[in-house]
Amino acid sequence: MQYKRILLKLSGEALMGTRQYGIDPERLADYAQEIKTVIEKGIEVAIVIGGGNIFRGVAGASKGMDRVQADNMGMLATVINGLALQSALENANVQTRLQTAIEINSVAEPFIRRRAIRHLEKGRVVIFGGGTGNPYFTTDSAAVLRAIEIKSDIILKGTRVDGIYTADPEKDKLATKFDFITFEDVLKKGLKVMDTTAFTLSHENELPIIVFDMNTPGNLLKVVTGEKIGTKVNL
Repeated sequence: MQYKRILLKLSGEALMGTRQYGIDPERLADYAQEIKTVIEKGIEVAIVIGGGNIFRGVAGASKGMDRVQADNMGMLATVINGLALQSALENANVQTRLQTAIEINSVAEPFIRRRAIRHLEKGRVVIFGGGTGNPYFTTDSAAVLRAIEIKSDIILKGTRVDGIYTADPEKDKLATKFDFITFEDVLKKGLKVMDTTAFTLSHENELPIIVFDMNTPGNLLKVVTGEKIGTKVNL
């Protein structure tokens, strides 16, 4: 295996499947099976998931809502998604723990770094919900922060696009894909990989990122076995 411990970042929108809102149970089941195949290879998997399919804090703030309140709602949305993914994984017979940055003791463990690492060592998938627990930070930032804390080998950002392009491939048919790109070139070219805070934190801690298409069956396993899937961002 190319990596021993990974942090998988999923967007909330990815859970919608073909729906316009909410959670698609079929998409959840598909993701659970993809993650299960990786676990069966002995890879330790942690997951951070967004909440945009339910509520996005920035969108709420743009319409006059208090930003802190809006971001708190967004963080709670990630907990809902975490519970849904946990259920799907357990239906696939994968041992799972949900830890949250906001304490909700009746439904999830609080985030405790040493406990999270111990769960991973025992082969359990650890889902981190609640973002960083602070407003004004995205789940991209939460993903990088948690990856550094648990000493993940890499961040795998699962999207609906198969990598990083010179422009949005869904809008520009002439956009070309990068197989590999440095952190510096991403900044120079103004490419959107993660928000600036998350990307800078990843760069400073020399934590590589792979952006890949999570919706293609088998891609997650191909990435962790070292196949050239998606785009890798490294030093």
